[in-house]
Amino acid sequence: MKIYQGVTLGALSTRGGQKLKSKKRHPTIDDNVTIYSGASILGGETVVGKNVVVGGNAFITKSIPEGARVSIKNQELRFNYDAAHPVQRAELEVDENWFYVI
Repeated sequence: MKIYQGVTLGALSTRGGQKLKSKKRHPTIDDNVTIYSGASILGGETVVGKNVVVGGNAFITKSIPEGARVSIKNQELRFNYDAAHPVQRAELEVDENWFYVI
């Protein structure tokens, strides 16, 4: 398994946490999984199958089948470099070989 910086493997909710004391709250990560920077995988019932690749900044709350590739679709980058210039929108390239889950 490879996990890059800034990855969150956490509970789906902290609300009422004491009621969940004896329950599994964090995801299960199977063998040979790669999770890139900034991804969040949440929930005790969430299972990431074998040989899965999770792209950067993906937000996962449901199980991912074995061998899947997960990334963000139609991500929008917005920037503003000073008050004299309005917010600009930049289109990002979409890789059709990825399986998208949001």
